[in-house]
Amino acid sequence: MHKEPCGEGPARVLRTALNNREPGWRADVSIILPVYNAECWLDECLKSVLEQDFQRTIELSVYNDSSKDDSMAIIENWKVTLEENGIHVVVGGRDAPHPRGVGFAKNQAVLQSSGTYLCFLDSDDVMMPERVRLQYEAAIQHPKCIVGCQVRREPANSTERYTRWINNLTSEQLVMQVFTSHGPTVIMPTWFCSREWFCHIGKFDEGGEGVPEDLLFFYRHLQQGGEVLRVDQCLLQYRYHSEAATHSVLEETIWNHRVRFLQDKVLVHWISFTIWNAGKQGRKLYRSLLPSNQRKVVAFCDVDKNKIAKGFYTYEDSKERPKPKIPIQHFRDSQGPFIICVKLDLTAEDFEDNLKSLNLKEGIDYFHFN
Repeated sequence: MHKEPCGEGPARVLRTALNNREPGWRADVSIILPVYNAECWLDECLKSVLEQDFQRTIELSVYNDSSKDDSMAIIENWKVTLEENGIHVVVGGRDAPHPRGVGFAKNQAVLQSSGTYLCFLDSDDVMMPERVRLQYEAAIQHPKCIVGCQVRREPANSTERYTRWINNLTSEQLVMQVFTSHGPTVIMPTWFCSREWFCHIGKFDEGGEGVPEDLLFFYRHLQQGGEVLRVDQCLLQYRYHSEAATHSVLEETIWNHRVRFLQDKVLVHWISFTIWNAGKQGRKLYRSLLPSNQRKVVAFCDVDKNKIAKGFYTYEDSKERPKPKIPIQHFRDSQGPFIICVKLDLTAEDFEDNLKSLNLKEGIDYFHFN
């Protein structure tokens, strides 16, 4: 049984306001929580909602997408506790043989919510108490922005390189390195933005399993002039496990979306360029380009003497006659701009030192695609 707080504390005052709210009442922030078979994580996740130190109005909008476990019972129990502590809870859902997918559930949670700002949360993650407060403070200063934050990975030793990358990108790289990796430069469970801007961009793709709805939304956001910001504090415990929805997205699907965005955002403006890496990844990028962009590739560059000694790469599948032969050069003999297909943080700084020696500017003279 839950005890009533003594006196007229902030939670009691806020709860009274919620119970007597006028038609058209809006929370300052709605926490958007899609749920599917999350019983083993929900207690910890919802406890972190309760522990937020935000002094304005919070609403939790939960959409249960056909869970077959005890997720709904856990949500209903927590609804009582949260509302007793001044957090309005909206619960929606569907009961069907199969879920519609993360994009659909997030869209439904947004539709049933009221908040002026939206704070996205995955049911297997845990927020730090200051998350909503700090991201709200950042978002009100940047109305066209997706605001992220640094994260702590759980288990701690999982995806170490990826975690280091998302936590240490500079503010400029949050936009410049959007063609790399398997997702946005600020990960979806850390997103915070205004409802107005979300509605301007449009809803998440509802294609279901295998669709990278977060990446597609992020690319649309950038194409429409959106900004990206990260609060440089760890505000989320980001869980890694085999059941995560991200594992249903094929690498090839992500690759194709990244290539398409690279061509639309960068290559359309370039007359010519060099692909840095004459190996597997560089050649795959070349083969993935539209013929019009393949013709802009003046060379591959590398440090591998054996690759350079071959002299050129022939694209045998080309329908052009004669078949394109692309020179392979040492990076010091090559002409920019460059699309770099070399993974960072894997060569004991050798690659990073080579790149630095050319005195190039990221976002102008080169972009990473690794």
